Amino acid sequence: MFPLVPDLISEELNLIVALLIGIAFGFILEQAGFSSSKKLAGVFYGYDFTVLRVFFTAGVTAMSGVIILGYLGWLDTDFIYINPTYLEAAILGGVIMGFGFIIGGYCPGTSVAGMAIGKIDAMFFVGGGLIGVFLYGELYPWFEGISNASFLGNIRIFDSIGVSQGLFALMLIGMAVVTFVMTTMIEKKVNPDGPARAFNALHHRLAGMGILIVGMVLVFLPDYKDRMLEKVSAEEFQRSHSVKEMTADELAFRIIDKDPRIQIIAVREQQEFEKLTLPGAVNIQAEQILKKEFTGILNQRHKQKIFLGADRTTGTEAAYLAQEAGYENIYVVRGGMNEFISSILQYSKATAMNTRDEIDTDRFRTKARTSLTILIQEAKNSAVKPVKLVKKVAGGC
Repeated sequence: MFPLVPDLISEELNLIVALLIGIAFGFILEQAGFSSSKKLAGVFYGYDFTVLRVFFTAGVTAMSGVIILGYLGWLDTDFIYINPTYLEAAILGGVIMGFGFIIGGYCPGTSVAGMAIGKIDAMFFVGGGLIGVFLYGELYPWFEGISNASFLGNIRIFDSIGVSQGLFALMLIGMAVVTFVMTTMIEKKVNPDGPARAFNALHHRLAGMGILIVGMVLVFLPDYKDRMLEKVSAEEFQRSHSVKEMTADELAFRIIDKDPRIQIIAVREQQEFEKLTLPGAVNIQAEQILKKEFTGILNQRHKQKIFLGADRTTGTEAAYLAQEAGYENIYVVRGGMNEFISSILQYSKATAMNTRDEIDTDRFRTKARTSLTILIQEAKNSAVKPVKLVKKVAGGC
């Protein structure tokens, strides 16, 4: 439920929190009068736009919160489930739901709130909904064609219209303010004794200006992941920061020794990783380091996280990114995978060795080349499966 990057809420506690939020949500709906079918029907007949105003407010608040928390890096927005869009089914379903709202006077959420306090019409509405769900499930083969027609994927509106999420947020906020003004004018004419009668004009003008200012701020909030990647790739940042380095020889020794204290993070393209996988290595792209799915791997404090990029730059930037995200015990392999391959896996004996150190290095690399070739083949047969990027946080009305 909460895709917070810091795991403040466990999976078990999530269920309890969800229950408490559900109870609070139902209580607020009832207290706001949404348990009455007249409230929702009023939107369609023009005498009460409370429901429209509440849902616009909820949408703008949630949207602004998601963008701000994402900017701060507290929320992994990529982890939020996006309902797939089937165009024909969405249009047909919207028409059916709209007529259902007008006829019944409830939406699914308000009907449950009404039923909970004993409203008979809400009970019939919920019962009818359950019957409809049952019939749809039983007759699904008849509806399967239109249900799965015109699949557009897990799209987001701002991507579809080619604007940034901040600009879209400002557009939606502007639409909400205009809608509030227009519905208030309509409501006052159709129903002079309606809720709009008690509105304080000054307070509403100030609130409208305030939310528009918030929308303007959202336009200039860059994506957290893009901002962090740009930060760690800057030369000035790299000059003023450091990361612990590990040589290819030390990494080779610790792999052969099957050291349980290391976790190799391969920052490489998936195809290249599959061609050559070091034992125990996990493939994580630089832009994925900030994702919630990888916190379990990167947050193992008792292990050294050894970043191995295709070259020195790739691995170093990924290691910097991990450090900036708050992970500890971060190392980077000097020279990257290219250096590891040339120094260890494709090592060829030097023509002349004049020092004891050169002789010892030659002996180790010759042995390591053979041992690692065997270990890599074994790892290929039982490769560590990549972390599956599942969308766990789902919801809707």
